Amino acid sequence: MSRNESGGGTVLLAFLTGAVAGAAVALLFAPAAGEETRQFLTDKARESRERALQAAREGRETLKRQKDQIATAIDRGRDAYVKARAGEETT
Repeated sequence: MSRNESGGGTVLLAFLTGAVAGAAVALLFAPAAGEETRQFLTDKARESRERALQAAREGRETLKRQKDQIATAIDRGRDAYVKARAGEETT
């Protein structure tokens, strides 16, 4: 992949970063007291962090399951090949 090509993850990350930055700017210019705005931003940042950690956990679990499924499929394919090859040699 060349440097000019972007993966889907890169585009998604750029979109999310822009959305968070836009939301932060909107909140900073909103007619609320500074303390309320800071507390709101702190709460939202904490919630976002928790959601990101949960998504990462789920992603790792999904990846592990897929890895296990692929390993099982390869093992079964190898066994089938060995059995078929043994059957060809005896015939």
